[in-house]
Amino acid sequence: MRLLRIENIDLNVFEFDWDLTWATFFMNASGKVYARYGGRDGKGPDTRNTLEGLRYTMQAVLTEHRKDPAAKPEAPAEKPLYINQVPAAKSYRGCIHCHQVKEILRQEAINTGTWNRESIYTYPLPENLGITLDLVRGNQVKQVKPASLADKAGVKPGDVLRTLNGRPIYSFADAQYALHKAPYEGKISLAWTRDGNPLNSTLAVGPGWRRTNVTWRPSLLDLLPSLTVYGTDLTAKEKQALGLDEKRLAFRQDEPVHSAAKAMGVQIGDVIVGIDNKKLEMSMDEFLGYVRQNYLIGETATLNVLRNGKRVDLSVKLK
Repeated sequence: MRLLRIENIDLNVFEFDWDLTWATFFMNASGKVYARYGGRDGKGPDTRNTLEGLRYTMQAVLTEHRKDPAAKPEAPAEKPLYINQVPAAKSYRGCIHCHQVKEILRQEAINTGTWNRESIYTYPLPENLGITLDLVRGNQVKQVKPASLADKAGVKPGDVLRTLNGRPIYSFADAQYALHKAPYEGKISLAWTRDGNPLNSTLAVGPGWRRTNVTWRPSLLDLLPSLTVYGTDLTAKEKQALGLDEKRLAFRQDEPVHSAAKAMGVQIGDVIVGIDNKKLEMSMDEFLGYVRQNYLIGETATLNVLRNGKRVDLSVKLK
């Protein structure tokens, strides 16, 4: 069944990453959701999707379905959630696009005082735990980042994830959904198999663990700031002359200075070396992306610059 409109479907049942181009649910006639397919990262809409991966997930779901075709879904919410019945949706007219669901729910949370700033980091990547999944076998571990939470738990390449945060894993989308439901701080259960042998662990996650590149998300375009500084990255020799490490962020503000940057106190020739006293190792372009990924419009930050060789800190309100 193909769904093109979202206003009159129960979002407690069809819950997915509403910023995606498309998403697939695998369900039985009772409404049991076996798995999901369709996810992405900041590199592009189909970086995590393949036809072979879709086939793999479908085959895994059929195997699970045959075990109990009449399997019942998890206990439903007390009442359905229809987006056009949420008070914050009253200002929307006509068709509500998927990304607008997130905008509406966010505004409703703000209106009711329940909004959490970290909630903008929805559907975290498995890489946030140190796990890269295979593009075809969507629950098989392809890589494990050294010293990551997964590495410390004993996960190794070739292992097959079975459950994450208590939810079955057949695809990258399943892993994202499981992490989306995980706490902002606390513990996440993880179960996997190696050569057919079951293994399990519990991962302790701290503040900010969900953070990733959100600049591609249509639902956040009204929240992400643009820091209007620009210029030329300093050479290694120029950095050395200023007493900076070779990899340290350092670029010289070019002429003309944007009016918004000028209002912040930025001057021609200023060397931007960081924000909020963070020693960042990146280029100018990466720095501007870093600001959009980690700050919101209206937040105050301190822009760290060198002016005539001396440190100057500029208090800026991001727009």
